[in-house]
Amino acid sequence: MDSYHRKPQDKDFRTGRDCRFCLKMDPDFAKRIPIDRWVQGKLEDSASSHLSENGYIRHRIFEIVAKRAQGPLAGLELTKSA
Repeated sequence: MDSYHRKPQDKDFRTGRDCRFCLKMDPDFAKRIPIDRWVQGKLEDSASSHLSENGYIRHRIFEIVAKRAQGPLAGLELTKSA
């Protein structure tokens, strides 16, 4: 397995639950296969807690979409220069 792919988890998939972030952001969330929707039950709703690589990638895409919706300077305070 090369370094670009995630290492398989030796976990039982029955502990998975739907990612609430993806549920809120992805209009096609219900069409995903279950393994792409699930995150590990004890972890937060983050991309790295997804059980599949496709779920991880889709989560990251929607994080980017959310950041772009905030605008390029959202929350950034600019100082005046000379």
